Amino acid sequence: MTDEPSPQSEPLLVVILGPTASGKSALAVELAQQFSGEIVSCDSVALYRHFEIGTAKPTCEQRALVAHHLLDIAEPDQPFTAGEYARQARAVISEIAARGRLPIVVGGTGLYLRALLEGLFPGPLRSVELRERLRSRSARRGSPYLHRLLKRLDPEAAAKIHANDLPKIIRAIEVCLASRAQMSELWKQRGRDPLQGFRILRIGLNPPREKLYERINERALQMFEDGLIEETKVLLDRHPGVAPLSSLGYKQAAQFLQASLTHEQALAASQQGHRNYAKRQMTWFRGEPEVQWLEGFGDDPEIAKQAIKLVSSCTTNRSPI
Repeated sequence: MTDEPSPQSEPLLVVILGPTASGKSALAVELAQQFSGEIVSCDSVALYRHFEIGTAKPTCEQRALVAHHLLDIAEPDQPFTAGEYARQARAVISEIAARGRLPIVVGGTGLYLRALLEGLFPGPLRSVELRERLRSRSARRGSPYLHRLLKRLDPEAAAKIHANDLPKIIRAIEVCLASRAQMSELWKQRGRDPLQGFRILRIGLNPPREKLYERINERALQMFEDGLIEETKVLLDRHPGVAPLSSLGYKQAAQFLQASLTHEQALAASQQGHRNYAKRQMTWFRGEPEVQWLEGFGDDPEIAKQAIKLVSSCTTNRSPI
């Protein structure tokens, strides 16, 4: 005899993943309303205060309908790692479940999601000296130079990290040099501290690529029209050099303000950057285990019905497959 609870008696955790602009937030709100849920954001930029337009945070109406967590929890100059996200998210998820409500994790930051669900890979400790050398080299020669270095050290990791994402490039190079192993191989080892005590239902959104790209282009245009450049100017004045300003949309708006791109070029670069990001997200999420893929957008009523059916099957202790 054992006193350990059976897997079916454990609380359910729903995870909604997919590329940018695929309707994850809309689906999360629908499921939260249907199943007395609360939403836990998994977005590495939306957790920062004052970054509003370029992060496509849930609207005021959505937040009024459903409780949202892990939005606006850090100042722009505050370092925030995947490990710290996992620690806080696990605490929030446990607290939601303890109140008898359904935790729903939603977002597109693959590394943060993996840290939450599986723990971080056993990489080496951070080296301040090596990081400073790499930052200095980037300042002289640009982040694409470091990206080419990473491509020689670890082609697979380089393919998943954008050439302008300096923090991730530096960490990947640091891992390769310090551990004498490719970061991509350590990723495959998964974590040593997987989330325990929950049944996890992963719902993935996979809309048609061309329609997704149309939405991405429209969303980027809307961000510029809604005042992304003006928001970026305020952030640059108040928080120059902070890491979130290198994220998509803000980076291109800053380049316009610095007169290195025209308005038309900045918009086009933002649209292209978001499309490329969506491709990388899907490549990452295809590697996640046991995802129930839905072929459409999360705000499509038919897709919502399919998702509701999946969650219902789990809440009645039946397999969602």
